[in-house]
Amino acid sequence: MYYCLASLSLSAGILSYILSLWNHFTDRFLQLFSQQDASTQDVLEKSTLSLKVLRKLIVFGVKEPHTSSEVVLCVDVVFKRLKALLECRKSLAGNGQLVELCEKHVSLLMKLLLDLQEQHALSYTQFICASLQFVVAYLFTEAGVGLLFERFTVQCLNMMKGIISCSEYRPARDMTGKSPLILEAYRIKMAFFTADTLIEICRRLLSRYFLLTPPDLEIWENDPDDFAIDEGGEAWKFSLRPCTEVLFLTLFRDFSVTLTPFLLGMVNDMQNANDPNSFDCILEKDALYTAMGLASFELFDEMDFDNWFTSCLIDELKVKAPMYKIIRRRVVWLIGQWVGVKMDVRLRPALYECLQPLLTGEEDMVVRITAATTLKLAIDDFQFNVEQFMPYLESSFALLFQLLKDVSECDTKMHVLHVLSFMIERCGSHIRPYAPTLLQYLPLLWMTSEEHNMLRCAILTTLIHLVQGLGTSSEQLHDFLLPVVQLSTDTSLDPHIYLLEDGLDLWLVTLHNATCTSPELLRLFANMNPLLELGSENVKTCFKIIQAYLLLGPEQFLQHHAVAVVQLCTDMFADMRSEGLVMILHLVEAVIRVFPAEGPCLFENFLPQVLSGVTEHEDDPVVLAMNLSILARVILQCNSIFLSTVQRVANATAKPADDVFRKLLDIWTDRINCITQPERRKINGLAVTSLLSFRSQVILDKFADLVSVVVEVMHDVYREEDGVQVDTLMLAGVGDDAGDEDGLDTEHDRRKRLLSLKDPVHTVCLKDYVQSQLQCCQQLHGEQVFDSLMAAVDKDVKKQLQEFFK
Repeated sequence: MYYCLASLSLSAGILSYILSLWNHFTDRFLQLFSQQDASTQDVLEKSTLSLKVLRKLIVFGVKEPHTSSEVVLCVDVVFKRLKALLECRKSLAGNGQLVELCEKHVSLLMKLLLDLQEQHALSYTQFICASLQFVVAYLFTEAGVGLLFERFTVQCLNMMKGIISCSEYRPARDMTGKSPLILEAYRIKMAFFTADTLIEICRRLLSRYFLLTPPDLEIWENDPDDFAIDEGGEAWKFSLRPCTEVLFLTLFRDFSVTLTPFLLGMVNDMQNANDPNSFDCILEKDALYTAMGLASFELFDEMDFDNWFTSCLIDELKVKAPMYKIIRRRVVWLIGQWVGVKMDVRLRPALYECLQPLLTGEEDMVVRITAATTLKLAIDDFQFNVEQFMPYLESSFALLFQLLKDVSECDTKMHVLHVLSFMIERCGSHIRPYAPTLLQYLPLLWMTSEEHNMLRCAILTTLIHLVQGLGTSSEQLHDFLLPVVQLSTDTSLDPHIYLLEDGLDLWLVTLHNATCTSPELLRLFANMNPLLELGSENVKTCFKIIQAYLLLGPEQFLQHHAVAVVQLCTDMFADMRSEGLVMILHLVEAVIRVFPAEGPCLFENFLPQVLSGVTEHEDDPVVLAMNLSILARVILQCNSIFLSTVQRVANATAKPADDVFRKLLDIWTDRINCITQPERRKINGLAVTSLLSFRSQVILDKFADLVSVVVEVMHDVYREEDGVQVDTLMLAGVGDDAGDEDGLDTEHDRRKRLLSLKDPVHTVCLKDYVQSQLQCCQQLHGEQVFDSLMAAVDKDVKKQLQEFFK
């Protein structure tokens, strides 16, 4: 709309005509209204329609509204029309249709002002003062009594918030080349917000807009789940309570010097005039504590929260007077706002202690849900210490579990599940003794949530963290977990649309923490091919799952899935981008590592694509490094398959095999530095060393370059210790317990470590292997040829090689 209108260079005549049309209909409406004429509604509808057109023209059709006399006139008229229409609405009590139309017209007028301020902030400069005066007069004085309705109030609050927070009303340090309107707007804004004005606005916000209303309390009693879950996102643009809170916070951030002493003074006065039996006092304290929570970051240096917590707030939570649940709920919310801002870590046990009774079934439901949220915020803090929380873990788990059962709404169950899930995640293995309690309820919750996919997503997230915390003990849950994974990852069923991502993560952690495979786990693999055919962002997780199966049950994998996986890799390889190619190559490498003898044979038809990827100038260094590493492992494990692969590529390209081999070695020696991981550099070094004993003219021609690569790799993997060169990648003699000091390794991590213990990278001493292969080369070609080959090696490289052999 903006671009269409802006490009038309609208004439002043059109704007003037629409403006006069709107003025005519509005004047006619006011005249008929005063005469109580029956045609009032029809005229107001026409006025509203013309106003819609006028707003579009002004906001999106005028490049610099402040230079247009029609726009300036229109905005001046808008303020007058607002006053008149608000009075009309007040007089229309009982006429529902006209009241609704009148409110719609008022809202459109406010929208015109809001859009103009947002889209043309500097052009709005001359209307800043009038706008602020209008908002203050109607919302923060008695002039607005009886005239306000919620949508209008929200728009007024948003107007003030928009002016205060507008970046174009804040002058930069260097104003060179900047519009003078910026300084003018800033001057007008600061001149308006005097100390007296700010304090009065703040006082009115707390005493009028922050107070809980009878409808609020009715919702509290009748629908506590809905009341307790705060609105998020951009609710402040449309809802009154979030809107007032955002305006208060905006004011406090910009004018904290003025408002901080006022707010702290109110806190002191409130403590001295505390009456737990006064309902008005309770509502006022709730409003004040709301302000203290919202302004926690701004009050960081001004408020001794630790002292307030220990001397006052803890006692507030113990008061059981009628309706004091309002304060208990607000105080526990307030603590949640401050816990990540300024709360001594030594006070955390006291916080956990005071939260326990607030989570019990005897407490009000809104208080319980709020306490659960605060517990989550306390656990989420970077200073969280699991040892401090351990004495409260069992009771917190049980209380949250009971709360999960007691709440009725799907959104609230998701909220409580999120708290439980987060607690499980942060406490890790400490949760194991208490997991059976949760597992009594989660299967029932899963079955009864068939129509609530988002709740099921929350359950899946909880199960993921639970499996991670339980480790191998999670195998006891497979009767429940595996059908859940089956349902979540079955692309033929509709729920997979919502559950797939979390279902795959649950599948993966279940495999990672399993000690052995089972027929049920193997049957799940039937879901894999359809998942990969989707080609979604979940492909990476799918490949991780395949690798987990490979390590969990190698023999079963070889028997049931190897052929299908090889075909899958072959079919997908040609259509993948670099990231996808790396995923496939990682899997191929893993299969060859697990099956050193069978792996190269399995991928015999795939390997020509790998070799072609090298010889056809692969630009991506990561893909090239993976291709070379796979070829290196094939050379080490089965050089006949390697030579067959070279021949097949030669046949496919109609080139001699030696040309293909030479091309490979040229790239290998030229681009060895694209391989950065020490493990991959060593496996490539071992493979290049292995080639030295090949009977090939190509090897003889490239001998000096190959030796240079080997020496370079030796420098990477060797380190001098006590005067001796040591291969840092050797793991001989390292047991299965290595790397498990923190007890957080999964079974999958242990399986990877065991595989590494058998890997040539970690079992073959590179220096010894180089010596052995050079001796084989000498025996193969004779001493005279070998000496001539070594003579061609760079003197510095030869010297470094001799240093390694000393």
